[in-house]
Amino acid sequence: MTLIVQKYGGTSVGSVERIQAVADRVLQTVKAGNALVVVVSAMGKSTDALVKLAHEVSANPSRREMDMLLSTGEQVTIALLSMALQELGQPAISLTGAQVGIVTEAEHTRARILHIQTSRIEKQLKIGKVVVVAGFQGITSTEELEITTLGRGGSDTSAVALAAALRADCCEIYTDVPGILTTDPRLVPEAQLMTEITCNEMLELASLGAKVLHPRAVEIARNYGVPLVVRSSWTSDPGTWVVSPKPQPRPLVDLEIARPVDGVELDADQARIALLRVPDRPGVAARLFSEIARQGLDVDLIVQSIHEGNSNDIAFTVTTSLLKQTEAVAAAIAPVLRSHPDPRSEEAEVMVQPHIAKVSIDGAGMIGRPGVAAQMFSTLAEAGINIQMISTSEVKVSCVIDATDGDRAVAALREAFEIAEERVVLDREEVKSQKLEVKNNSEFQIPNSEFRIPNSPVRGVALDINQARLAILQVPDRPGLAARLFGLLARENISVDTIIQSQRCRIANGVPKRDIVCTVAQMDAIAAKQALEQAAPEYGWGQVVVDTAIAKVSVVGARMVGQPGVAAKMFAALAQEQINIQMIATSEIKISCVVAQEQGVAALQAIHAAFGLSGSGEIQVSA
Repeated sequence: MTLIVQKYGGTSVGSVERIQAVADRVLQTVKAGNALVVVVSAMGKSTDALVKLAHEVSANPSRREMDMLLSTGEQVTIALLSMALQELGQPAISLTGAQVGIVTEAEHTRARILHIQTSRIEKQLKIGKVVVVAGFQGITSTEELEITTLGRGGSDTSAVALAAALRADCCEIYTDVPGILTTDPRLVPEAQLMTEITCNEMLELASLGAKVLHPRAVEIARNYGVPLVVRSSWTSDPGTWVVSPKPQPRPLVDLEIARPVDGVELDADQARIALLRVPDRPGVAARLFSEIARQGLDVDLIVQSIHEGNSNDIAFTVTTSLLKQTEAVAAAIAPVLRSHPDPRSEEAEVMVQPHIAKVSIDGAGMIGRPGVAAQMFSTLAEAGINIQMISTSEVKVSCVIDATDGDRAVAALREAFEIAEERVVLDREEVKSQKLEVKNNSEFQIPNSEFRIPNSPVRGVALDINQARLAILQVPDRPGLAARLFGLLARENISVDTIIQSQRCRIANGVPKRDIVCTVAQMDAIAAKQALEQAAPEYGWGQVVVDTAIAKVSVVGARMVGQPGVAAKMFAALAQEQINIQMIATSEIKISCVVAQEQGVAALQAIHAAFGLSGSGEIQVSA
């Protein structure tokens, strides 16, 4: 008998009528010969109503009592759905997170799942009952047996964790949209439905604000190989499959807090090119990377830090074999980028570093763990290895270092993160072979500077308007400072998203210094600023500047690897709308640009249209 875990969100169970409709769907699934566990959220906006009540009673309610209060929302739903199923003649039993055996760490309002005691569920399934479980909640293993909640997206996390623990054949997430779309249909009604998407792509999109799936749920699916599908609770359409790679064997103990890093990669076949002091205006990045793509040259990492005065620095890496050709292109385009024709101008100065390596750690367990990047930086610092560039994504942190330090870096990181030697990837071609197959269709035409890439490698476009930019100016450029800086934020439990280290180095009192810029959640920005300012006298960095009026727009696609012109196409779409790019950060499957917050929606719409992701019809989002 096939075992399925289904999850229904708040809108899917928002009324008695909707609960009865869910009961009908559940019954049909059982009649098809399946054993079924159903995870549900609180009805509609009931959680918001409970939060409002709490704040009417207390200006600062305790996190423990908030867990006690909010956990009641799901209990209402499980009881009503079980009653509805029983009314249809289907045996069912409702169980809270505690009753079902979801054991969490003792961290109120944001607990992670340690393990699930599945014996009670399995017993009920064997006698033919549908088990209806309250999502979003669990219980501690301490003597006090405290009720905990899992934080935002907790019902998704509960469902996928149950599917992993029960070794279910499938986990179905039912929501108010027909599946995973190329972008938010509320912003682009012509967004298209994807039939499938990789876990890594979904992790990036979910972490960038796509609200269909929570990143923690995708992380568990990836780590344990749970077949996952997102479907509409309003139709019988097939939805979108989230495809996981074959997972490494791992225990179901410490389910969400197990080893965060799965592998270490080294690419020693890279060189870096930087253009310093390029004018800070729309279209500059588009001109540069359009010309590079015109020559069929593939760029790896791209980094643009915050502007200084009226200029920015842009740095990127290429394979060593492409260095001379790419350097020639950069040198040829540099005069065109300058504001002044004077050949003696220092604008758009081209700098080349031929012998560098990129060392990376990867793993879905890094999500929401502030200390992972800091541990990588401190490990490299303790080995005496200086970091020249940093690039981050939800599942990978990459550092550019001197090529001669590559082997030592891999050995140190492998020991620090307890990675078996056979998991270390040392060869560039081996790294590429582990990714999705990339169709070799990178030819493009450039009529009127418009790129046309057949079979667009971009799967989705996401917009995050809930981030703030944190600029730490004049950080001493020596091993260990980045580790101390991000270790400090980790101790404050502040998660950092994009991290960029400036390419321009200034000498102050004989000490070389660079700026480090990162993005954090807006709600963490003030606490991060205060912590860093308090530590400035000890560590020697300068002013800390916060900007909350930013938006981050990103394209995601596993097939971007080996596709020249993707970044250029994105930058050109923004330039056409006169949207200035304030920061650029990339990974193998993501390109992110920070723009002014008021231009965020226009940026998303322009990029989505540029890659031809819109369909002929409009997606209707159910109320």
